[in-house]
Amino acid sequence: MAPILSVTSDQLNLWLVTFLWPFVRMLALIGSAPIFSEAAVPRRVKVGLAVLLALVVTPTLEAQPAIPLMSAAGLWVLLQQVLIGAAMGFTMRMVFAMVQAAGEYVGLQMGLSFASFFDPTSGGSTMVLARLLNVLALLIFLATDGHLLLIRTLAESFHNLPITDAPLARGGWLQLVLAGGQIIGDGLMLALPLIASLLSLNLAMGILNRVSPQFSIFSVGFPITLLAGLAMLQLLLQYLAPFLEPRFGASFELIPQFLQGLRR
Repeated sequence: MAPILSVTSDQLNLWLVTFLWPFVRMLALIGSAPIFSEAAVPRRVKVGLAVLLALVVTPTLEAQPAIPLMSAAGLWVLLQQVLIGAAMGFTMRMVFAMVQAAGEYVGLQMGLSFASFFDPTSGGSTMVLARLLNVLALLIFLATDGHLLLIRTLAESFHNLPITDAPLARGGWLQLVLAGGQIIGDGLMLALPLIASLLSLNLAMGILNRVSPQFSIFSVGFPITLLAGLAMLQLLLQYLAPFLEPRFGASFELIPQFLQGLRR
């Protein structure tokens, strides 16, 4: 007679937490990282991708801590994985926030502040130019295999910061805050050539209006500003990829530093 397979509650809990905790970290990253968190990606695809990655990565991990899932320590570990995964996704999302901020600055200077629509990604009204630059940044991210590097970084994160019930250090969060402070500065650097050109054009039209008051600058000012902005934008777009690639690389370097900061 064949032996009956018996599974104890401790074994079942161990199998469950061995898969669940990596899955939660991966799902949190997929729900916050660029490309994967887009509203156009169905939720089933996001969950399915997290399950697939968990099935592949879990056998390569170290032994998980023997903590019951339905306990205070188990819930704390679960919350930690959500925070870690979301923070890793937010680290990459900051680059796209910088691009969107640059689009907002340029759109205001070009007089396109009225050209906005509802963006399902941000959940609010977004300028058309900001959305255009964000889409171009997504295409550059895909062209440089950023999505594959992000998955590899996610798999390596379990070795940089193993799953444990130890409290997270504040050094990693401080690094994330300091990196987030560069969003406005980098966005201004990206938009600076176009903003400086449009500002010079506005100053020239102001001087022209003072020299020749009978010249109606208000009737031709907006078309000239818009056409000049589009011409400068065409010149700016060819430098968008060389500008973003080092920023993507810096974000990928920031993630291991952030994880190491959480261990101290």
